[in-house]
Parts: sequence; structure tokens; C-alpha cells
Amino acid sequence: MPLDELPAWWPAWCLDHLAGEPADVLFRSDQVSIVLGLRLTDGREVVIKARPDEDRAASCVAAQAQMAERGFPCARPLTPVVSIGALAVHAEEYRPGGEPLHGDSSAIATRCAEVFARLMAELAAVAVAPPLPNPPWVRWDHTDPGLWPAIDFLDRRDQAVVPAHIVDTAERARRKLLSAALPCMLGHADFEAQNLRWDGPQVRTVHDWDSLAWQPEAALVGAASGSFASDGPPTLAPIESSETFLAAYQDFRGRSFTAVELEVAWAASLWMAAYNAREMALCGYSAVGADALRSQAAERLRLANA
Repeated sequence: MPLDELPAWWPAWCLDHLAGEPADVLFRSDQVSIVLGLRLTDGREVVIKARPDEDRAASCVAAQAQMAERGFPCARPLTPVVSIGALAVHAEEYRPGGEPLHGDSSAIATRCAEVFARLMAELAAVAVAPPLPNPPWVRWDHTDPGLWPAIDFLDRRDQAVVPAHIVDTAERARRKLLSAALPCMLGHADFEAQNLRWDGPQVRTVHDWDSLAWQPEAALVGAASGSFASDGPPTLAPIESSETFLAAYQDFRGRSFTAVELEVAWAASLWMAAYNAREMALCGYSAVGADALRSQAAERLRLANA
């Protein structure tokens, strides 16, 4: 992206909050957030993130800052969240390097579960206001009418293109999740291969702290056990790998889940997969996640007692 195509407010924002102006654009990514890598005139390399202005943004950035201070491998925020029109904006350090870990084997599940266990243990010591509302792919506790949380750009599309098995699975998983009276805690709700970078056997950087959530631990772990292998279009890990992830997480945390917690974990893996499969269907994207969900739903529902 050429420097002269930056929105007009970006250079002034950088000067005001980072004491430097952009000299070069390193990269740009537009998904839920706009993520822009910049080299400033003094040579510093930074990342600017802009997302729809939500109350949850400040809590997410504050939690990320505390995690960086605790030595967890993540980018250190350089500014607090600042509202610019309808956007919530902040800057963080640029952490290049490392490689994604591809695959969904049980061995990879164990490695990822170890990182997630460390992440959740560190987040348990972080003090921030709950980052609500939760990201929609783990927002089964919403109070909107209907099954899904209200998302305008999805709701105005033709819902008839969503296969019935996705809707049925989501309904059954949501009933199980809402019936469990488990305490909530802070956790990472987008723990996917595309958001982790590794240096050999060691994780180098965990990205996407905008996706923190306030849900029961077992539900957050369950969602991660299904999504950890996603590296592109979201899919669902094999059941055996999710089982390994759940068992390894409990071992690393030194605490066994109760029967109810295990059921909630399996239900959460289904809700997240169903949410993603619905979005992919509505937007006309790859059906790989829906295919995995179709083939695994019966067994995961059985394990969830749903």
C-alpha cells in the first residue's frame, strides 16, 4: 500500500501518539480490524490497529499490556486505545519472525495445548474489566432474538443457504452451554494456527489480543481444541486431536475438568465451528469447515451430552 494512500488522520495520529510520522508501509491486513505495519521516520517499526469502537477494546489492550509485562510472548502495546470517529485505535510493537505451525496431529495439539495452558494461567492473574460483549464466535450467551448473535452483514443475507445440520448443531450446543452454571474467566477466543508464530519448538508470538473473551475456562479450552489447527479458512480439528488437546491442557494446568466441564468443552468446540461454518456459507466461501462439522457433529454432540 503506498504511503500516500493512508487515511488522512493516520500520519497526524502517529505524530501525536508515537512522536513520529510514517515513512513506509510494511503491510496492511483488513479483516475484523485494520492492521497496518509502519516504519516511522526515526526508523521504528510499529503496528497500528483500528477496529469498530467498542467498550471491550480498552480491556483487551490493557490485558495485552499486562501479559507483555509478565513476559508472555506477545506484542507490547505502545499506546492506550484512542477513539477516532467510529474507530478504536492503538499502536503496538512490531514482532516479525517465526513461522506458523501447520497440521492437526495429536503431537501438534499437545504443543498448542501447552501454550494455551500457559496463556490461561497468566491471564488468571490479569486484572481488567471483562471485555464484553464477547467476540461473536463465542457469544452463545447473547440476548439477541434467535439462535445467532445479531451481526448485520450476516443477518441481511439469505439464511436459506445455511445447511440445516449447522443450525441444528448450533442449537444443541448452545442449549448445553447455557445450561452450565460455570464461572467465567478471561481467555483467548481465537487460538488458531494463523495467530501463532513459532521458533522451532518454542512459541515466539501469540497474536490477536482483540479476541479476548469472558467465558468459562472449559468453554474457552474447548473452543481452542477445535480451532487450533485453522490456518486460513476456519475448520475443525479431528476429534482425536481435540481429545489430546483437552487432556494435555488439564495435565499442564494440573487440574482435571469435571464431567460437566468436559461436556461444556465439547459443546463450545461445536458452537464455534457452527458459527464459522454459517458465516462461510453466507459469504460463499470454502465449505471445508462445514464438511468437518458434518462428519464430526454426532460424536461431538454425544461427548457434549447435547
